[in-house]
Amino acid sequence: MDEKLLQILCCPETHQPLSEAGDELVDDLNKRIQAGTLVDRVDEKIIDPIDGGLIREDGNILFPIRGDIPVMLIDQGIPLGQ
Repeated sequence: MDEKLLQILCCPETHQPLSEAGDELVDDLNKRIQAGTLVDRVDEKIIDPIDGGLIREDGNILFPIRGDIPVMLIDQGIPLGQ
């Protein structure tokens, strides 16, 4: 992800800064998506794999990246404590 873009993006809900998720976390989330056990903030099962993610500063929410585009919709954030 472009560093300048990352600097201006923030959580649409809390306005906290975001950081890029590591490959290990993305791989783990994709395994859970494939197993059908990962849900978003509105408890909808996530069915499409992610290419990456942006983690909110508090570490509670990840916003998925698909096709090099961050999905910054509050409802589609992925709670990381599940």
